Amino acid sequence: MKQVLIDTKSKTYKVFIDARLRFTIGTLLESIVTQPVSSVFVVTDSVVAPLYLDDVVGSFEQKLPIHTEVIPSGEASKSFSVYENVMTKALECGLDRKSVIVALGGGVVGDLAGFVAATYMRGIRFVQVPTTLLAHDSSVGGKVAINHPLGKNMVGSFHQPEAVFYDTETLYSLPEKEWRSGFAEVIKHGFIRDQRLLSWLQKEVSSFNDIPVQIVNDLLEQSLAVKANIVAEDETESSVRAYLNFGHTLAHAIESELGYGEVTHGEAVAIGMIYALKLSEKTFKVDLEVEKYEQWFQLLGYKTQIPSHLQPVQLLKKMQSDKKAEAGTIRMVLLRELEEAILLEIPPNSIKELLDEQLEVE
Repeated sequence: MKQVLIDTKSKTYKVFIDARLRFTIGTLLESIVTQPVSSVFVVTDSVVAPLYLDDVVGSFEQKLPIHTEVIPSGEASKSFSVYENVMTKALECGLDRKSVIVALGGGVVGDLAGFVAATYMRGIRFVQVPTTLLAHDSSVGGKVAINHPLGKNMVGSFHQPEAVFYDTETLYSLPEKEWRSGFAEVIKHGFIRDQRLLSWLQKEVSSFNDIPVQIVNDLLEQSLAVKANIVAEDETESSVRAYLNFGHTLAHAIESELGYGEVTHGEAVAIGMIYALKLSEKTFKVDLEVEKYEQWFQLLGYKTQIPSHLQPVQLLKKMQSDKKAEAGTIRMVLLRELEEAILLEIPPNSIKELLDEQLEVE
């Protein structure tokens, strides 16, 4: 079993990475908690529940009261209404301050269940059990949130989990589109902090068909190590943690304009990273070999240009409302060179000029 230590000012915990971990979560949780657990509340979604809910519930061997809640699958569940429904169920089940919430699923479940844990009785414990590759990024670091109609992840908190249990066997039930979505965040970590990881990924992954589980375990360990180092340095995103948003400013705008769920988060991030690399080359007069990376992205099935029916003016407005924006100015994560990220204020005219250039040709 691989382990990655997450050491923040507010909490230290581990990410456990191995196939078939879902069958031992109850035992593992019992071994790591320092305070007794009164009950467990498993939150999952309608796609994951038929596959893995019984396995996770069974891992507790009937030692504790177990409650479950199944939410609709998809980004639309990161809403006030679903949040209220889950809160109501938690109250009806009599969860107390010694209860533990288990977030079983992808990033939507992790964000929603984590925000419930952060706000229920002013905060109770929870663990992340990610079942998608994309969730490797969101399950670590304690950022939990729901969406607002005017912006993604605008209502949230910082609330670190007790542990993250990553059963890599569950990833093999994912469609290729979901592998592609998650892999974009792995690539992102290579760009901002680990060029060796980036080179290794290019060598080892040229498609998402039948990736050996050992490669999956290795890439998760290396990618999560980058996230761990950044979170340890800056838990609440006051400085370098903002670099994890590389590619995300445009990505969030694309997701919002298309409608959440119309494109996967990682597919939008891939477009955003290529855009940010090109803007970095223009801004710093450097050669980041963006053509090489764009060709690799396309080989993996990513689109690298902005969908043609989106309007640059509207994307610009969305980018000005991004969480990193200040007084309407656009601040983006760019690269002076590989591994050297910087958060920089960019003039709107420079943003729009490149947006126009990056529109997909019909």
